[in-house]
Formats: sequence, structure tokens, C-alpha cells
Amino acid sequence: MNSVDPEEVAKFAALAETWWDASGPFAPLHKFNPIRLKFLREVAAVHFERAGRGLRPFEGLTLLDVGCGGGLLSEPMARLGFAVTGIDAGEETVNAAAAHAARSGLAVRYRSATAEALAQENAAFDVVLALEVVEHTAAPAEFIAACAKLAKPGGLLFVGTINKTLKSFALAKLAAEYILRWVPYGTHDWNRFLAPATLEAMMSESGLTIVKRQGFAFDPLSWDWRMSPDTDVNYIVAAARD
Repeated sequence: MNSVDPEEVAKFAALAETWWDASGPFAPLHKFNPIRLKFLREVAAVHFERAGRGLRPFEGLTLLDVGCGGGLLSEPMARLGFAVTGIDAGEETVNAAAAHAARSGLAVRYRSATAEALAQENAAFDVVLALEVVEHTAAPAEFIAACAKLAKPGGLLFVGTINKTLKSFALAKLAAEYILRWVPYGTHDWNRFLAPATLEAMMSESGLTIVKRQGFAFDPLSWDWRMSPDTDVNYIVAAARD
């Protein structure tokens, strides 16, 4: 089953040239990126026993960035030593990502493809990222199953999304889109948000063992993101392929 929602793909494809504009439509992701990267690096370093290995600790490992967008995660992961493949259903999006990587001198491989298509090719990676993607799919369980299949035995899958709570409706939908105007109107559909228990059940049913759940909170005093035990809005789940 193809979990891609064509309307969601078209929505982000129309913004393809703005991914790297830190003050543009994806400004919130630019602000969110450092704390996400810190979490990814810490969990992967422990799991693969790569802590303390310098600037490129993950040399020799492969990584797939599903729903890579313009490459905001793909590029820093490549700098950490991963051999990175980024896929996105929007051809305009991956073209923009590839152009930026070339200008940055980074050897990131980009493809216009879906997780399901790669799973059918029996592709496999040490790390699979699916951050802020599942809430834009038409079939979340099928999407998670495909992503899980793409992780090698002993590999990791990271899934980041937004919890389905009244707090997330107030902050991630109403405030972010209509009051603060951090993201364009219609970016999110609260009905597609997933509670951690729901997401973790999907991951477990796909043959994964949950490693860690991490919440993130925006601090209005420092105007920045921080890790938090609060998973009411933004969170990431890391799981290992048995």
C-alpha cells in the first residue's frame, strides 16, 4: 500500500525553493533542528558504540532520511559521517535538496521515492529517520511498517511527530498557524496527530523494540527548543530492529 497523500506532497513541493531560507516558511524547523540533531546523535552514539569518535563518529554507517524535504537533516547527518540517502515523494523537493547539497560540497544521494518503494527493493540502512512525516501520510501504520523494514537488523528507526492532545491543538495548530504564523495555514491537520502509545504500538507491531521516547518543549524565555519529559506536543521515538 502506498501511504503517500498527493495533496500533502503538492503542498510541500510548492515550497521547494524555500527550505533553506531560515526566515521563510520552514523557519520553525531551522529553529527546531539543533535539539533534534543532539538527540539523534546521542542515541545513535550509544546504540552503535560511537561516542567520543571525533567530528565524524558515524563513518561507515548508512542512513535513510524519509521525507527528507530540502535536506535539513540529511546534510548535518552526512557531516557526522553517515552515508546518507534522502527520499521524498516530491520531485521538486529532492531537486532543491540535491542542488543545495552540491553547493555545500556534500555527497548526499537524493531520490524521488517512497518508503514503500525502497522496502520493495529490499533496501536497508543502519539508521532510518522519519521526522515530522508520519502526520502527513494517508496510512500511518503502513508507513511505519515500511520504514521499519528499511532498518537493518540491529539498526535504528527514529520517528518524530506531534501528540494528539488539546495542548497540541492549541499550540501546534492554532498558535503556530493562526496566531504566531510560524508555519503556513493548513500545514497540519490535528486529526492526523498521533499519541505516543499509538505510534509505539505501530512500531512494536512492525518488529521494533522501543529504545527511548523524548519530548521537546519551546521555551518562550530563551526563544529556543529544549529536551523535556513533556511529550504533550512534539516528541520523537527511537526503536531498534531486532
